[in-house]
Amino acid sequence: MSRRWVVFDYGKVISEPPSLDALATRLGVPEDRFAPSYWGARQAYDHGTSDVEYWRTVGRDLGVPVSEELAHELTGLDAESWLRPTPEAVELIVELAAADVPLALLSNAPASFGKIVSEQPWTEHFRHLVFSGDLGVAKPSPAIWEALAARLGTRDCVFFDDRRDNVDGAVTAGLIGVWWQGAAHARDELVRLGLLHAKPYGHLADA
Repeated sequence: MSRRWVVFDYGKVISEPPSLDALATRLGVPEDRFAPSYWGARQAYDHGTSDVEYWRTVGRDLGVPVSEELAHELTGLDAESWLRPTPEAVELIVELAAADVPLALLSNAPASFGKIVSEQPWTEHFRHLVFSGDLGVAKPSPAIWEALAARLGTRDCVFFDDRRDNVDGAVTAGLIGVWWQGAAHARDELVRLGLLHAKPYGHLADA
């Protein structure tokens, strides 16, 4: 089988989309009002802004004061909302690892969350975990693909992401970019690329 790397995004690829209910409730605002502030400040957070500065930015936008203590509480609630890996994605990761396909993770995520992700059981199958918050640069910036290639020692990899702009950035950088459409579709692509053998795959066929 090929020694080509497989690189996964995290959010909405390995994990379910986050639920923002608990965060909005803690700040005392409706979720539909909270969500634009949460996502609007996220780019800076993914580039390395501290937890406290991120939540204070969100709070200012909402007109809610955020203390350092509250910021740390919100950081914990936020992490919990993202720690919901899908069984189908984890099963695919386990199969790839069993086939000795080298795996890496490349995620736009704050540094504090990267530390939490690195403690999750499924990450034992990954040789590298790369987070934008540690690098100070995020997808789809050309610099992040340079950093990934330097870490892996190659650009010969298949990269899965749920965002088309990130997939396009990977392709421009010389990687094989594949838009994530679920674990079953991803497995089909990996078979087509010669990284896995074609075979019936249980419930993934219906994912």
